[in-house]
Amino acid sequence: MMATREAPVQAEIVSVGSELLLGQIVDTNSTVIARHFAAIGLDLYYKSTVGDNLERLAAVLKQALGRSQVVITTGGLGPTADDITREGVAEAVGRELRFSPHLMAGIEAFFRARGFTLSPSNRRQAFIPEGAIPIENPVGTAPGFIVKVGERSLITLPGVPREMEHLLVHRVIPYLTGHYGLRGRICLRILRVCGLGESRIGELLADFMEKSRNPTVGTLAHLGQVDVRIAAKGSSEAEAQALIIPVEAEIRRRLGDLVFGADQDTLEGVVAGKLERFGGRVAIAELGTAGVVAERLGTGAARVFAGGMILVRPQETRWIGADLPGEAGPEAKARLLARAIRLWGNVEVGAATALEAVPGSQPATVAIGIAVSLDGREEGRAYTFGGDLPTIRIRAATLTLDLLRRVIPA
Repeated sequence: MMATREAPVQAEIVSVGSELLLGQIVDTNSTVIARHFAAIGLDLYYKSTVGDNLERLAAVLKQALGRSQVVITTGGLGPTADDITREGVAEAVGRELRFSPHLMAGIEAFFRARGFTLSPSNRRQAFIPEGAIPIENPVGTAPGFIVKVGERSLITLPGVPREMEHLLVHRVIPYLTGHYGLRGRICLRILRVCGLGESRIGELLADFMEKSRNPTVGTLAHLGQVDVRIAAKGSSEAEAQALIIPVEAEIRRRLGDLVFGADQDTLEGVVAGKLERFGGRVAIAELGTAGVVAERLGTGAARVFAGGMILVRPQETRWIGADLPGEAGPEAKARLLARAIRLWGNVEVGAATALEAVPGSQPATVAIGIAVSLDGREEGRAYTFGGDLPTIRIRAATLTLDLLRRVIPA
C-alpha cells in the first residue's frame, strides 16, 4: 500500500567494497543512483563508503536507517567470503538470513542458459534477510532485496554497474515511486563560467547560495573554469524548470559574458560554433604546452581545426616563420606566433600559447602568453602562475580557448 507522507522522503547511498577504499575502482554506481533519484524528486542527503568488514558495515547501515527513509546499498552480493552485505543488512535490522529456493532457481537458470558451471559458493547468493522482498536479477547472478523497517526501506543491489542500473530502473524506482508516493522532480541547470575565480563568483551570488532556498545554487571549480549549479525541486519537471528560469536570468545578468555556455557546452564546442558562423578555421601554435590546446581543439572542434605546430624550443618557431626576440615577454611572443601560424596555415584565425619559466622565482612560476590573430590584428594576454607544469598547461589551454571565444565575431 502506498504510504502517505507530509515530510520529504530522505535517501542515502551506502557503497560497499574495500576496492573502493583502496582506489582500485571508481564508484560510478552512486552517480547513476543520484541521477535517477533526482529524476523522481527523491532527496539524497548522504553517501557513505565502507569496506568489507561486517561490524563496520552493520554500524553504517544502522546509522543510515536512523536518519533516512530510503537506504540503498551497492556491492558485496557476490559468492565469495568477502561479500558480506547480506550479513551486514541482517545484523543491522536484527533478522536471520533465510534461503530462498525461488532466487536459487533463478541463479541456476542464469548459469544453465549460458552453459556455465554453477559453483557451490553461488548458493550463498540465494540467502536474504527474513521477510525481505526479493529482487530477481535477470542480467547477473547476484539478486538484490528490499527490507522494510516500518516506513523505512533498506534496498540492496549488486555492485556490477550494468546489473545495478537494470535492477534500479526496472524494480527499485517503481517500488519507491509507488510506496512513497513520489511525484516530484529535481532539475539541474549548469552554467559554464570562465574568467573569474570561484571565490569572487561566490561573492557575486552569495544571496542565491543561502540555505533553505529553492532553487539552490552552488559552485564547482575546475582548472580555469567554474560551474554554477542551479537545482530546483518541483511537483513536475515543468514546475522545476519554471523555478530555474528567473534565477538563471539574474545570474547571467550579474556574470555577463563570463558565462560561455550551459549544461553540456564546452569552451572548444562554443569556439567551433562561432567559427562555423564566422566561416573560418583556426590554426594553433604552442610553445612549451605539449599540445594541450591542440588536443582540445582536435577533440571538440575538429571540423574547424586546421592543425598547427607544437614547439618545444624557442628556436623552433622559425619553422612557421616567426623569429622571436629573446627579450620579448610571453605575450609579445604569443602575438608573433599567432600571426605566423595564421599565415603558415593559410587560415582566418591563428591562436598561440607560450609558456616560459620565470627566472629565479621560488617556488617556480611560469609566465603564460596567449594571443589570437584575426583579420590582421592580434589580441593577447599575459599571466603568471605557480604550481606543477601539467596544471599550468591546462590553465593555459582554457585561457587560450576563452580568448578565442571572445575575439571571434558572434
